[in-house]
Amino acid sequence: MSLDNILVFGGAGSPKLTAKICQYLGVSPGRGETLRFSEGNLFVRIRENVRGRQVYLVQSTAFPPNDNFMELLFWVDAFKRASAASVTVVIPYFSYAKGDKKDEPRVSIRARVCADCIEAAGADRVVTVDLHAAQIQGFFRVPVDDLHAVHVLCDRLRAMDLPEPVVVSPDTGFAKKARDYASCLGVSLAIGDKERVCHNEHAEILAIIGEVRGKTAVVVDDFTISGGTLIEVAHELLRLGARSVVAAVTHGVFAPGAMAKLEASPIKKLLITDTVETQPEPLGAKVEVVSVAPLLGEAIRRIHHRESVSVLFHP
Repeated sequence: MSLDNILVFGGAGSPKLTAKICQYLGVSPGRGETLRFSEGNLFVRIRENVRGRQVYLVQSTAFPPNDNFMELLFWVDAFKRASAASVTVVIPYFSYAKGDKKDEPRVSIRARVCADCIEAAGADRVVTVDLHAAQIQGFFRVPVDDLHAVHVLCDRLRAMDLPEPVVVSPDTGFAKKARDYASCLGVSLAIGDKERVCHNEHAEILAIIGEVRGKTAVVVDDFTISGGTLIEVAHELLRLGARSVVAAVTHGVFAPGAMAKLEASPIKKLLITDTVETQPEPLGAKVEVVSVAPLLGEAIRRIHHRESVSVLFHP
């Protein structure tokens, strides 16, 4: 099956990543536009015929998350009303994934609300990268492919030829995914014991479980906002005798001020992917971006050809 029937559109949250995905697939990006009116309303317009076509929309929901999420819904609705045969929503970064449970009284399960909205708009399938909680896939009644950036980031870490690396999970919650990094690199694993007592995005590192002395610590996580946890872990690792500290996270969701903190921190280098490209501040010299375009492009190609996507989860 050729890619003649495929159309890949990019929303305002992911234009650069969309272009790279299209380059991987050997197709031109779909033509459309997003307008913002003076009172803040959004308007999307498809500028080519999508009737009977397989449409893929690439849109991360970050900076500004609410605008980008609403734009995503409007795009899906526009495609369905224009008689697209199917609409697959590619959400490289799903911003409300942290709201996956009711962990205190009188709060919303935000990820479930977002899932319901995406389905109500008419999406036929969802593709995303490193959901904060895997159970969010169960919030949807349409197929969800939660791809992992571990092999993309590990390829770059191997190329860095780090001396005596050890993978470090910043907390017990990420330990299982951190083990995937350790297995991929063929190194040992250490785990941080972290306590977060409120919603101020600050966590206290209580201890590091595992041997790090004399080794290059590679701190891994699914996302970072303020960089606070990564920096706290880095200080503790160096106190325990680590040779140096680098970090690798899938989603670089950097809030204002994060770059200054990272530049002043003992972290030598921070690898991120291009799932988020609308950061409010320029990336610092320590930050290196690794593209997930080949991963997402191959997932789109396999979905379009009705081939297995599960092979992308393995080395």
